[in-house]
This record gives sequence, C-alpha cells and structure tokens, in this order.
Amino acid sequence: MKNNKYNRLINEKSPYLLQHAENPVDWYPWGEEAFKKAKKEDKPILLSIGYSTCHWCHVMAHESFSDKETAQYLNENFVSIKVDREERPDIDDTYMLASQLMTGTGGWPLNIIMTPDKIPFYAGTYSPLKSRYNMPSFLQILKEINGLWKNNRIRLIEDGHKVLDNIRFAQDSGSAQIPKKDIFDKSLMVYSRIFDAEYGGFSREPKFPMPHNISFLLGLYKSQDGDTALYMAERTLLSLYEGGIFDHVGGGFHRYSTDRYWLIPHFEKMLYDQALISIAYLEAYQITGNDVFANVARRTLDYVLREMKDPDGGFYCGTDADSEGIEGKFFVWKKSEIDEILGQDSEIFCKFYGITENGNFEGSQNILSIQSTLNDVVAEFNKDVYQVNEILNSFLNKLYEEREKRIHPHLDDKVITGWNGLVIKALALASKVLNDEKYQKAAVGCFNFIDKNLKTSEGRLLRRYRDGESSINAFLEDYAYLIYGLLELYEATFNEKYLEEIINLINIVIQDFHDEENKAFLTISKHSEVPLVNIKDAYDGAIPSASSILFSALLKITDITEDKEYLTFAEEIAGVYGDRIVNDPVSHSQILSGLLYYYGNHKVITVYQNSKDPENYKIIDLLRKHYSIDAVLVAKTEDKNKTTVDICEKTGCKKPIESFEELTMRVKEL
Repeated sequence: MKNNKYNRLINEKSPYLLQHAENPVDWYPWGEEAFKKAKKEDKPILLSIGYSTCHWCHVMAHESFSDKETAQYLNENFVSIKVDREERPDIDDTYMLASQLMTGTGGWPLNIIMTPDKIPFYAGTYSPLKSRYNMPSFLQILKEINGLWKNNRIRLIEDGHKVLDNIRFAQDSGSAQIPKKDIFDKSLMVYSRIFDAEYGGFSREPKFPMPHNISFLLGLYKSQDGDTALYMAERTLLSLYEGGIFDHVGGGFHRYSTDRYWLIPHFEKMLYDQALISIAYLEAYQITGNDVFANVARRTLDYVLREMKDPDGGFYCGTDADSEGIEGKFFVWKKSEIDEILGQDSEIFCKFYGITENGNFEGSQNILSIQSTLNDVVAEFNKDVYQVNEILNSFLNKLYEEREKRIHPHLDDKVITGWNGLVIKALALASKVLNDEKYQKAAVGCFNFIDKNLKTSEGRLLRRYRDGESSINAFLEDYAYLIYGLLELYEATFNEKYLEEIINLINIVIQDFHDEENKAFLTISKHSEVPLVNIKDAYDGAIPSASSILFSALLKITDITEDKEYLTFAEEIAGVYGDRIVNDPVSHSQILSGLLYYYGNHKVITVYQNSKDPENYKIIDLLRKHYSIDAVLVAKTEDKNKTTVDICEKTGCKKPIESFEELTMRVKEL
C-alpha cells in the first residue's frame, strides 16, 4: 500500500472504489496485478462487488472492511479485489449468476471467494462484523474458508468447477424456435395469476417497479384490446405514484419498496429507474389521456434534469439512500416539522399525505404517500377542489425549499453510456408526448455528450466517464440502450444523423458481439477481456436485458431500411431464447414487447414534409403523440404541394393522408 491512510483504490475513478480507499484492507482493483499476486502467494481471492449508492455496501464498508482485525486477517490470507458493478456489469453478471447457482440468491455487496484462476467456490452478501441472529461474522466466514483452502482445497476447487460448468450450461442455445403468437395469451394468464389486485405490481415484498412489465401490458392492450392488461398496468402505475416509493416532494422514484404497499422504500434513486418508469407513464398517458400519468412523468424527468444532469449534458448514475449515515433521513418528516413549516392549513396536507404524530417510519417519522382522495379532503375541510390543489402544490414547494437546506445524499457522478441511452429514450418520448422542447434539447445534449466523450476514434463506445476520463470498452447493453434512445430521438427530430448513427452502432454490434457459432449476441465484446464466461441472456431483472432491447431495435431498423439482414439477427435472438420466453414470460417482458411488433402489421408511417403547409407541424405533432406498438415514424422531404402521410404495412400501402382533418379521422389506423 502506498501509505498508512490510503490503499491503492485512491487512484481509481469509481466513486464506489474511492469509498473504500481508506479501508485498512489491502484492496486491489480488478486486474492482472491482483491475480498474479494470488497465484504467486497461493492465496484465495475475495472479490467484493457493489456500487456507491448501495446501503448495505456502506454498512459493510464501515463495519468489517474498516475493522483492523478483519482487515489484517484478509491481508495475510487473501488477495482482496473491489469491483464497481456499474462500471463492470460483466463481472457482476458472471459472479451474480454463480451466487444464484450456489446459494439460490444474490444481492449487494456480493462477496465471492474464488481461486487465483477466478473459479468461484463461495458466495455471500452482507455479513455483520459481530455474529448475530444466527448470522456468523464476516471474520468467522473468512477463517472457515481459509481453513478449507489449506486443508480441503480439492473439494473447494471441484465445487467451483461444478459452478463453472453450470454457468456454461446456462449459456447453451435454446430451441432456435421463435415463440408462437399464443405466447401473448399465456403471458397474460401468468401476469393475471401473480398480479396484486389490491396494491398493484407482480410480487409481494420487496417490490420493484419493473416498468418493462407495464410497457408490455400496455402494448398488449393496444394490440389485442385486452382490458385486463390495461387494468393491471394502470393499477400499478397509480399505486406507484400514490405510494412512498415516489418522492412527492422532489419528484423521481426510489429503487424499490420494502413492503407490499409501495409505502416504505429503499431510498436510493437510480438513473435507469427514472428513465424506464417515465417511459411507462408516458405510454400510459398516450393510451389513456389520464393527466396523472403525464404529471408523474414530467415531475420525474424534471427531477432528472435538475439533480442528475452533468453540466456538459450527460446524466449521473444515482443518489444514495443514506445521508448523515442514516437511511432515508433526507426524505422523511416529523409531523411537528410539517406543521411548523406549513402553518395554517397544514392539516389539509397531512390528511392527504397520511402524516401523523406516530408516523409510518422509524422514529415517528413520516414518508409522504397519498392516503386520501381529493374529494375526501374537500368534504372534510369545506374547500373546493381548486383550493385544495393550490394548497397541496404550494405546500410541496415549501417542503422542497426546506428540504434543500438538509445534507443531501451522496451523488454517484459517473456517466454510464447505456443508462444515458435510456434517458435519451425517455426525454425524446416526453418531448413528443408532452410537446415540450426542453426534453428534446436535453436528449440532444445527452447524445452530444456521449458522441464527444464516450467514443473511440474508431467510433466504438466506451462505458464510463467521470472527472474528465473515459474508460472501459462498452458492453452490449451500452450499444443496445443507446440505439433504443436514438430511435426515439430520430422520431422526435427527424434528424437523419441519428438514423446514420443507429446503423453504424448496429453494424458494430454485429461485428463485435454476434456469436457466429451459437447465434444471438454476447454480453462482452470480442475485443475485451472476459472475466470467466461471456454470458448471453435475455432475462429482464430490474432493468431490461440488452438482447431484448436489441431485438426490438433490429425489427424497427429492418422496416426503416428495408434491409432484411437485420431481421435475420433479430429472429436469432427470439429463437435462441424461445424456450426460456415460453417457460417464464414474466422474466422476458421486454422481448415480449418486441414480439408484439414482430407479429404486428409493421406499419411504416412516412411523413412527406412541406414546411410551408400551415398544417405541417400539426400533422407531425399528432403523429408523434400517438401510441403504436407496431409502427415506425420516418420523414422525407419531397417537392409536394402539401404535407402528406403514407401508411405502408406488410400487406401493402393505404391511401395517403393529405390533411390534418383526415389524419384525425384515420389516426386509429396507426
């Protein structure tokens, strides 16, 4: 180590690694130096994976990794490696799969113990400094494993190779058969069976928003006119908004709910959640016209623009659950605080948001959640709806101003290419649906940031930017998510350069990630180091898989370019994962959304623009606001007397639309 205060992580850019730079543990970043040391000294490796806004990662950092006795034992008997999962999703995905195979579960911090050849034989998550509640201390675990390493190493290595074999087996190709159209009826039955009809969502607790589930159900409703799908989507979106998982004061969503009711969240806020949840609310607004959905999307994206935006245009990863070392402290209130801040009419606010003396959180604190209807408040306090709305909005602003005086949670100021692609998608969609130019401007600025800071001279993407440095070859998700965003940005602007960029990126994906031997696409570029296995997957967790996003993008670019080679690659994805989709549709909702497009009419809506036509912008605006699960919108400039719209499907083209009035009558055809 360089000195007594810092270990070698002090030279890293990752905020998570820097949080561990003062640990007495002799941490290494992932790299050859650590593996050579482990081989030379014949020591097992502790691989500890987390991220900077992770609550339990902080707890373990302050407990075991700051404890001198534990650190000394680690330094004498192990080689310790720290990894930021947001920088290196390849390492995280690989060893998280190993954890799930070994223990049936996973989470962060993820602590793997493995051989110097990277073969894992132990997996665990948080362990306390002192044993409690039948949980052994981290030091006890280390001592037991070190004893096995010295006395029964053959068994550990055999166990590790079994795990590795299972990881490799999980990568085997599936049926090579695209799911048939009856997958939609089957998936609706599964969703209906697991749906929480009382509180929305598709699990008990902990409960994640999983907005890609909602987007699929909205698409299913539009394609099959299924009221059940729409009801489940709407119920979930309304429950999310009403619950404590939504930050009613500042906007944006916390990562997940610890209870069934969406009331008590885990307070961290992640960039990808804000993007994906906003997309679901915007789609719901397109379909239903419910202003609540538009308002939630607007407040969420305004939070992103206000608090997660780099001055040069990119967007940061997320904010912590903790402030001043206490989870949720920034977000919660005592009733006495609220009464003092709001003064007269405070009881109206407290009634609506469920604020009580006893509170609903630790220490008699309150998390705001909507517990009454406007009509209930109107009736109880003898006010009209307009007055109550004015009071509630005014008081939210007052609480926001007061909250700004508090110590803010830690902000992870990395810029991740793929996550920014999701934000581009959300902002571009918002600019179309809400007709607000600021969102388009932000989406364009975000792409310009990526184009300037996160590309190599050959046009390939890099994964991470922070503090003036760009690093790490991009993964499939970075390409797929950025392509996803740029498709939306093209429709929002009709700027041909975004279409050219999409095609360039897709061609790089085919060159660098396509698995010629077993079909579909690899997670890690052929030009990059592979930690253990180059995983292929279409499983959707809290965030959709790269393969499923790429599937939809390839279908759309096929229709835009009329190049059927892209369709071949798309069909490979759906075929390779066909069995998995059929056996577990809920875990593959994003690729199901792509299949709705695949089995749809493949409408290519072409706008022939004439900027002198007084109806030109009205026509374009209506087209952009309309929701369609199986259409792409393109623009051409031709010498026509007026703006016209052509609608071509896989069965042929329809009569052109030549006026705004005609478009309003035929918009349902889209």
